[in-house]
Amino acid sequence: QKYLCSNCNNILKRALQTLCGHRYCSACLTWIVRNNKNAICQKCKEEDPDILSEESLLAEERAFGDAAINKEISELRVRCVTLGCSWSGIMKDFEEHQSLCEYALIPCHTGCGHVVMRRKLADHLENGCVNNVTVCQQCQCSLASSEYQVRTQNQLMELPLHPAVFPPLPLQVAEESLGLAPAGCGGCTGCIDSVFSFQGSKEKRKEHEKSAVGAHMLLLLQHMRQLKGTVCSAANAARGFTPQPELGLSSLENKLHVFENIVAVLNKEVESSNLEILAFRRQSELDQNIIRSLELKIAELHRCLTQKDAGLSSLHKSLLFSEQTSYDGIFLWKITDVGRKLQDSVTGRTVGLYSPAFYTAKYGYKVCLRVYLNGDGTGKGTHMSLFFVVMKGDYDALLPWPFRHKVTFMLLDQNNREHIIDAFRPDLTSASFQRPVNDMNVASGCPMFLPLSKLQSPKHAYVKEDTLFLKCIIETN
Repeated sequence: QKYLCSNCNNILKRALQTLCGHRYCSACLTWIVRNNKNAICQKCKEEDPDILSEESLLAEERAFGDAAINKEISELRVRCVTLGCSWSGIMKDFEEHQSLCEYALIPCHTGCGHVVMRRKLADHLENGCVNNVTVCQQCQCSLASSEYQVRTQNQLMELPLHPAVFPPLPLQVAEESLGLAPAGCGGCTGCIDSVFSFQGSKEKRKEHEKSAVGAHMLLLLQHMRQLKGTVCSAANAARGFTPQPELGLSSLENKLHVFENIVAVLNKEVESSNLEILAFRRQSELDQNIIRSLELKIAELHRCLTQKDAGLSSLHKSLLFSEQTSYDGIFLWKITDVGRKLQDSVTGRTVGLYSPAFYTAKYGYKVCLRVYLNGDGTGKGTHMSLFFVVMKGDYDALLPWPFRHKVTFMLLDQNNREHIIDAFRPDLTSASFQRPVNDMNVASGCPMFLPLSKLQSPKHAYVKEDTLFLKCIIETN
């Protein structure tokens, strides 16, 4: 149970412990405080909804990191409960496993709506994902990636050579001069089979040039190979081999000229593509700068929000204290959950309890009480000890020192039969009653105020419904 968050009831993540002793995940506590005005500890409500102390008030600055419990949790032995997975280890390695578990169900990143095992995602993308498709530039149909790869490989093996797929060139040469037979351009529409030109409107020609660049490049590669064979044949003839009667020097020059024009056109296409890529990169840099600027603004807004939350929490705390503050030298202190607090005092978890501050007058001395339920000093373990504390106030410079007013302590019998009363006058030479230098002076009072046996005796009602009342009266006359 000690490893569970008091809010989400899951294993604690970055555990924080509140003043009331309960633990919360760091994210849970932040969420509760941010979304609930004057948030109260849920566990305290469950334990005793009618009696809540100031310690039950939740605020991030009133909680502290519980390093001991975080270390214990990080060493807990755990196993993956995903069906089919046999991984086991310790908690601090579990998050890394979650991001790698091959049996974990994850949504397909293409947005197709399918949820698949991580280990089967690649097979899903290749064979089953409706969004992972490619449009064939030849027939304009949508194909799965695997089908498209097979078709592309087949086209590389079977695609015929035809000059009509290239964009218009300055030199219009009939394909008969290149020794090529009409064959079409492998599925592209609008080509004329006789010359390097495209039949259709200017817009359709541009669309054709853009969509058929890959096919044009493949055909250029085949044409270069044929041209290389032709040049080799011509070179062999020049060295004394028998010349090919159907190939003349003029035909070879024409082919070279056409090839130069094709290369020039493709160079322009490459240059245009490079310019587009450069423009995309520049736009991407601008987008990244905008994103970084927005992230900085968000961080600044988050910081301001955190400061405002802290300010509101401080104001609420001040308001809560002001509602409980007395300004006439008479203070009634209600202490709840006495059994638990007494046990904490016995075990040493909580040494003593401080009351809220109160005053002898509107601009008078600032004082408080401190009680040790299991005793302190000569009363430790046998008596309840009650002390009076002079605190540093805003108007100390205007007050007479040392503090010299009579102080009376009372433990109220809730049956109104036998109150416990003790009183003392300050020792004017004691440092406890001089003007405070620090936040509060050394406590002074009654270390043996009440025997513990009498406190817990059923004959009296000093503790009733796990609550007791202490009263302090300061004579201000």
